[in-house]
Amino acid sequence: MYALIALGYTLVYGVLQLINFAHSEVFMLGGFAGLFAVRAVTSPGENIGGTKSVMLVVFGVLVGAAVGGVSAIVVERVAYRPLRRRGAPRLAFLISAIGMSLLLVNLAGKEFGRLPIPVPELFTDGTVFTVFGADVRTGQLIVFGSAIAMLIFLDRFVNGTKIGMGIRSVAQDAETASLMGVDINRIITMTFLVGGLLGGAAGFLYGMTFNVQNTMGFIPGVKAFTAAVLGGIGNVRGAMIGGLILGVAENLGVACVSSSWRDVIAFGILVLVLVLRPTGILGERLGRSA
Repeated sequence: MYALIALGYTLVYGVLQLINFAHSEVFMLGGFAGLFAVRAVTSPGENIGGTKSVMLVVFGVLVGAAVGGVSAIVVERVAYRPLRRRGAPRLAFLISAIGMSLLLVNLAGKEFGRLPIPVPELFTDGTVFTVFGADVRTGQLIVFGSAIAMLIFLDRFVNGTKIGMGIRSVAQDAETASLMGVDINRIITMTFLVGGLLGGAAGFLYGMTFNVQNTMGFIPGVKAFTAAVLGGIGNVRGAMIGGLILGVAENLGVACVSSSWRDVIAFGILVLVLVLRPTGILGERLGRSA
């Protein structure tokens, strides 16, 4: 999950050299969209299983991704594009993104309530197998497989398509890319869209395990930003690696020490990376991920 969310941060940073702090709320809106979509086609207390469970997961992921993508485009049009046209300083972009984040959090709280809402139980077949004493459930395997599939898709998209080439060219040198005929506004919109699609899908997958709430994006968003910095902010594969490392480190810390150390470990890693290797594991530019 950290890797999927981190990709939204790293894509936008690679193109605009800015951090989209409203991305955590795109993640949140995707979670709500997937939740309501699944609830709309299921009955309360319905015993779900088999093929229908898989179909509902796919349905929830697609709806969450669609709403996440649209939300990300709205954020770009409202909070970023007007400032770019006016040549605003970078601080203005930061304040605008934070303002958009607070707006979406409170709007969702007003419309959907401020208490956690559980996603209907889609898998009821219990433990599939055990690894070193830890139970592995069907839902966890589905979440893991979905996340890995989306990560591979994005890597191929950025490195193997014309739009991906445009994203990498703008990340490397926006002015030269513009002179070569690249539509900068279109590429920026596509960058937000792709990040939003992944963030929204991740929101529903996250909600399957931890419920959906208007504030659900804050902690995962900050940790995903940590993962992006760890891997190398602006580098797609770095964000993937950083998210996986951070998640594993957190859970090993919980298993070996205590659950109260989870957040300490995550932000301790962020401080160490910034002190010892500020550019992260794989550098800093999206264009270098090729």
